[in-house]
Amino acid sequence: MRYIITMLLASTALPALAEVPTVVTDIPPVHSLVAQVMGDLGTPVLLLGKGADEHDFQLRPSQAGDVAGAGLVVWIGPELTPWLDTALRNRPEGAAALALLDAPGTVRQDYADAGEHDHDAATEEAHAEGDEHDHSGEDPHAWLDPGNAKVWLGLIAAELSRLDPDNAATYAANADAAGLGIDALDGEVAAILAPAKGRPLVTFHDAFGYFAGHYGLTIAGSIALGDAASPGAQRLTALRATLEAGEVLCIFPEVQHDPALVTQMAEGTGAKIGGALDPVGSALEPGAGAYAALLKGMAETIADCTAG
Repeated sequence: MRYIITMLLASTALPALAEVPTVVTDIPPVHSLVAQVMGDLGTPVLLLGKGADEHDFQLRPSQAGDVAGAGLVVWIGPELTPWLDTALRNRPEGAAALALLDAPGTVRQDYADAGEHDHDAATEEAHAEGDEHDHSGEDPHAWLDPGNAKVWLGLIAAELSRLDPDNAATYAANADAAGLGIDALDGEVAAILAPAKGRPLVTFHDAFGYFAGHYGLTIAGSIALGDAASPGAQRLTALRATLEAGEVLCIFPEVQHDPALVTQMAEGTGAKIGGALDPVGSALEPGAGAYAALLKGMAETIADCTAG
């Protein structure tokens, strides 16, 4: 009896072990970074599955349930995935969420075309033609700068450690290892893109400012200002003039968008049509390796078109 009582007392004196949090993420690059930090401790949930469009997405009831019950939600922020904002507001007060774009240490920048809105009719044209995404403000595609990804690894590890202190050392070690992996990836991508520096490119929409700035690429323009908006006639006329002047080496379509307009714009200009770029990784297999696959895949697509 004394032995049983002693064991019961010992068991009640032990602190309760914290469980590994259930983590929900919005887009594949964020999911990849979280998966690297969690390692073998758990697998984060990805809301934006393979082939889905982050700008035209609605949560299924089961996904809304995932968000409501998550121990932690890691997302870019309402600037990119506003459909998640409402679901987050329905979570219990104090529920943990990490909006990476607003996180300390994140390098943020405006869209490359933002300056145009102060000096010409771009804004007026966008409103007149139904451009739902005004690109006069901050560019949310910040994961395309690997420096931001490294910062986020540490922030994700810190938040997971706060929620699950028993595994803090593992989260920190995983984040450190992932950071070294991003350093190696960064060097590899820079080497792939080195021949493309100074060679003007046109993209389908204005989403590549972080990537171009980090790797020294020259984006001469984009067909659409908005991710989900139709470009106006004034914009297309100006871009066509740039292409006809022979100033652009390559023009790139984009995953999730009809390439017909790219083909039309390039016809008769001498600009080569490259492979489809995938800035959100929507065509990639989700998982820890998706972030590296995203950056390296875009670099190889650009390099393939600019070679020769």
